[in-house]
Amino acid sequence: MSHAAVGAPGTPRRYLHSLWLLSARDLKVRYSTSILGYLWSVLDPLVMSMIYWFVFTQVFKRDVGEEPYIIFLISALLPWVWFNSSVSDFTKAFKKDSRLVRSTAIPRSIWVNRIVLSKGIEFLFSLPVLVLFIVVNLLVEVDPERTVQIGWGVLWLPLAVLLQTILLVGLGLLVAPLCVLFVDLERTTALILRAMFYATPIIYNVTDLPGIFQTLGAFNPLAGIFMLYRMPFFPDQWNTFTLTISIAMSLLVLALGMWTFRKLERPVLKEL
Repeated sequence: MSHAAVGAPGTPRRYLHSLWLLSARDLKVRYSTSILGYLWSVLDPLVMSMIYWFVFTQVFKRDVGEEPYIIFLISALLPWVWFNSSVSDFTKAFKKDSRLVRSTAIPRSIWVNRIVLSKGIEFLFSLPVLVLFIVVNLLVEVDPERTVQIGWGVLWLPLAVLLQTILLVGLGLLVAPLCVLFVDLERTTALILRAMFYATPIIYNVTDLPGIFQTLGAFNPLAGIFMLYRMPFFPDQWNTFTLTISIAMSLLVLALGMWTFRKLERPVLKEL
């Protein structure tokens, strides 16, 4: 079915239904084949958070970020896991289910969108990690300057999720077909993601960067998105320029992804 068929009567409902079924299947396979199941959605970011917290507070002298640092860290680390795992899966989106991709009667963008949705649900499943550390901080911390404060910035969270979804869909539509046509791009993407972790304001904030690097850092679309995730706890992190760049970059990536996907869909089907 061509992309024009998306507007056919009943097709959007079938598309959404199929999207949900495929995403639910991904989650079921992930959790049913693991002894710990859902707990992995909590344990993985929990262990990562504890390691980075220990390294940057107990081992090295830290002069970046905000207090309480563990909240500062986790509020960006959890959405990073969503981003990282999604982009990693984009590289195998078509090759993993090549037979279904060739024979499917629904728009093939669904093989990208189901990754965004399933990984997004896992992100929501991991939020108890953040809640846990907030509760612990409120119960244990006696220093007012190190006690987490939750404010009006929580209203920005839906926009953060929306922007990250837009960015991921655009990247998926761009990366998935390219990885079919250029095999080496899968390993290249893995290397880029490793570098991108340190180029993204997770363990630090954009304003912690020196000189020109602060401006360059703002052009990372994740910078403004992660700023929104931190707004409930660190309202002083607000930066209109960074957010504007993130919105523009996310929409640009989506437009580029849609254009690339339309151009490469037929060559990809031939390659599969």
